[in-house]
Amino acid sequence: MTTQTRTLGTTGPQVSVLGLGCMGMSALYGDADRAESIATVHAALEAGVTLLDTGDFYAMGHNEMLIGEALRAAPAERREQALVSVKFGALRDPDGGWIGYDGRPAAVKNFAAYSLQRLGVDHIDVYRIARLDPDVPIEETVGAIAELVEKGYVRHIGLSEVGADTIRRAAATAPIADLQIEYSLISRGIEDEILPTTRELGIGITAYGVLSRGLISGHFTSDRQLAANDFRAFSPRFQGENLQHNLNLVEALRKIAEQKGVTVAQIAIAWVLSRGEDIVPLVGARTRQRLTESLGALDVTLDAADLAAIEQAVPADAAAGDRYPAAQMAHLGSK
Repeated sequence: MTTQTRTLGTTGPQVSVLGLGCMGMSALYGDADRAESIATVHAALEAGVTLLDTGDFYAMGHNEMLIGEALRAAPAERREQALVSVKFGALRDPDGGWIGYDGRPAAVKNFAAYSLQRLGVDHIDVYRIARLDPDVPIEETVGAIAELVEKGYVRHIGLSEVGADTIRRAAATAPIADLQIEYSLISRGIEDEILPTTRELGIGITAYGVLSRGLISGHFTSDRQLAANDFRAFSPRFQGENLQHNLNLVEALRKIAEQKGVTVAQIAIAWVLSRGEDIVPLVGARTRQRLTESLGALDVTLDAADLAAIEQAVPADAAAGDRYPAAQMAHLGSK
């Protein structure tokens, strides 16, 4: 069991050093096993993982209901220790399509009301808009969440995938606990401007995609057949020559991992952990087996020589392909 903790920024909650990203239990990575998903949430809580991350648009509310079911069935002590982080604002149609973002204050409060009901909780621990609504100033969206904080429905305000200017404007409106953003060995864009800004302002980072959707987990192979409902079937980094290039990087990383007697996934997660005490990686384990492997990263110590070898094997900007298809990249304030 892990008792290691980190704090989300200067104003946020104390959470487990690793969080559990629950999206893949409902959507975007092909079909998932409901019973195994719930068992994985329970195993995470039992292991001391306290931060559960979801979004109200993950399979149109399915993921929130899944987490709610898992929490109801968990022992009271574990249930009370759990902190739930929720993203909102992404709009879907009945076909599962993506049709924009809504950050209007009235919409914020509406989304929160539905999330509280689906999760079966009386408050949301960290609440954030998934992507910036280009038609609504961030001050209005954050201001609406601040009103929910005042009423006790939300404990802390977060941000997601926004750039430095938006972070500053949001922080000037209300206390911001953390920024959720992709960060991994092959997604290091935050290091230039965003990470220095959050550190200046005392805002934490919850890093998702630490294994780049399985690409650098050490388990993905070039001949793997992806289902039509798997996001990776359309992701640029998983296509053709890009995929082979990226898997070559994984093999270089595997040599370092093997020398340390750990797995590729463990060394990739340990690298993110090594980047600072203000960073909490989210692991997207969908099974207890993958969760156990991910938690093993907490026992990996990387010294200066290890970090230098990793940097040489997987230099910054070494990945081939953008992290999202072009249409979704357009919605990223962070790029």
